[in-house]
Amino acid sequence: MAFAERVVIVGGGIGGLATALSLSRSGGAGHIQVLERAPRFAEIGAGLQLAPNALHALTQIGVPEEAIAACGFHPSRLALMDALTGQLITALDVGEPFLRRYGRRYTVMHRGDLLQLLLDEATSRSNIELCAATTVVGAAGNGRSATVDTADGASHHADLVVGADGLHSVLRDIIIGESELVLSGYVSYRGVLPFDRLADVAGGEDMLIWCGPGMHLVQYPIRRGELYNQVVCFRSDRYSPEHDNWGTAGEIDSHYENACPAVRAGVELIDRERNWKMADRAPVDSWISGRLVLLGDAAHPMLQYVAQGACQALEDAACLGQSLAQSATVDDALSTYVRIRAPRTARVQHSARMFGQFLHLDGMGATVRNFLLRRRATDDYSESEWLHGYR
Repeated sequence: MAFAERVVIVGGGIGGLATALSLSRSGGAGHIQVLERAPRFAEIGAGLQLAPNALHALTQIGVPEEAIAACGFHPSRLALMDALTGQLITALDVGEPFLRRYGRRYTVMHRGDLLQLLLDEATSRSNIELCAATTVVGAAGNGRSATVDTADGASHHADLVVGADGLHSVLRDIIIGESELVLSGYVSYRGVLPFDRLADVAGGEDMLIWCGPGMHLVQYPIRRGELYNQVVCFRSDRYSPEHDNWGTAGEIDSHYENACPAVRAGVELIDRERNWKMADRAPVDSWISGRLVLLGDAAHPMLQYVAQGACQALEDAACLGQSLAQSATVDDALSTYVRIRAPRTARVQHSARMFGQFLHLDGMGATVRNFLLRRRATDDYSESEWLHGYR
């Protein structure tokens, strides 16, 4: 077994805390320090989708299944809807047939609930130290050790440093060098409401994905069905890489003016205070520099269309812990981790881009898409087997 006496994890989100749990449980690390720049460990956002691949990873790192079940919700179907006509295009049965195939139900929950599960588990581990309000400004490493510098002038020395600091990662520039952030021109608005506020238009126990030309709306219950999560997404007509004044709240309604009544009713209720510019980066072959390594969005940021950002971070965390447990040295473990993870996450990144184009087809493209998808069976999992069936 490889063993890192001291590990520093930069970023205390889902990926960072999951990594701390994975390394603690595998026995591949001694003292684990998690540095989070926010004043407290918390998640910004709303709903989150956890396919079986992510649920198996959570179990592997030590999060109890019953804890996940207590705050999650299991939709009956993933229903792809035509946002203009209101008609069902196709659906994926994620009930009993899905459970028999994959051993876990498709689960949705509030991002904050998942982070709290990870935080509770991390707090119970004696070798994990959680440090909020700690901003990392630099890092350096070699083949034997690494150092992380923080804004308060402190230096944190470690045998291994893991960068789990997200889309705008400080460590990515140090490990890989500057790489272009690819803005898609799409923007999303997210929010949750009490379920009864959408009872007349909501999909009950189904997850609804309403697709239309240059826009889509995702809706599903969370927190045991008490809340309803919505994500409104559209391509901004004002998009330009030269400025940031695009995707504003004032643009929302014009993009949905031709949508069916159910979609317009949901869009009217969306929280318009904050938006997320949708972006990714091109895949790279390696995320290692000496004893510095990347994980999650810092390594492989992806568009949200296949709902795998958090899922892939959880897979990363489980793999890194397992690689340390099964390797002779830390360096061997890092090489194994990247060799396993880089090809898979690159495939997910490419698939997310393609599915986004598929969702937003217009005209004859949308007509052909709908015609072909209406012919598929609801228990046909062949297209997503590689994704959901992964362990």
